[in-house]
Amino acid sequence: MKFFIDTANLEQIKQAEDLGVLDGVTTNPSLMAKEGITGQENILKHYVNICNSVSGDVSAEVIAVDFEGIVKEGEALAELHPQIVVKVPMIPEGIKAIRYFSNKGIKTNCTLIFSSGQALLAAKAGATYVSPFIGRLDDISQDGIFLIEEIRHIYDNYAFETEILAASVRHPMHIINCAKVGADVMTGPLSAIIALSKHPLTDSGLEKFLADHKKGN
Repeated sequence: MKFFIDTANLEQIKQAEDLGVLDGVTTNPSLMAKEGITGQENILKHYVNICNSVSGDVSAEVIAVDFEGIVKEGEALAELHPQIVVKVPMIPEGIKAIRYFSNKGIKTNCTLIFSSGQALLAAKAGATYVSPFIGRLDDISQDGIFLIEEIRHIYDNYAFETEILAASVRHPMHIINCAKVGADVMTGPLSAIIALSKHPLTDSGLEKFLADHKKGN
């Protein structure tokens, strides 16, 4: 399973990269604004800075919702850096744009996926990634992990190459459960990734080991 971090914060990206487990980044204008990055020129520059901070794919989101606008924005984003993946919304115009980008060899991430039917359409159009938002489904008492499982089953049936990128990951059990059902990628906060390393028995065991070592000296 690949680990992406969902942020526009360069320090958090560096921390994740330093762990040695980071495979890519997902971000969007909302996350940019959270870091105080506004204005198209500054946003585009920051996308490049993120790409220069990691070795993997970096999803950059379009704002347009019409085919021509999505294509124009997506091509501009793709030209910024070879690692850019154009994030396109799951709407009919977005599906058309994903097919266009796929034919041009431009990587895409179909975002705002909430059903297996949407994921099937995106794969048929040639999306590089689909992003089911499991946390948001959990918020309305639907099973986000079950959706990942459904998409995995469908993709395996037809050998689709589209990767399942579990998005809206909130905590470490989301990551574990996504890994169990075969998500290709997860994207979430740094805190959820670091939390995977924590266990009370590890802490108490290390504390005892260090205490015994101190006694021996």
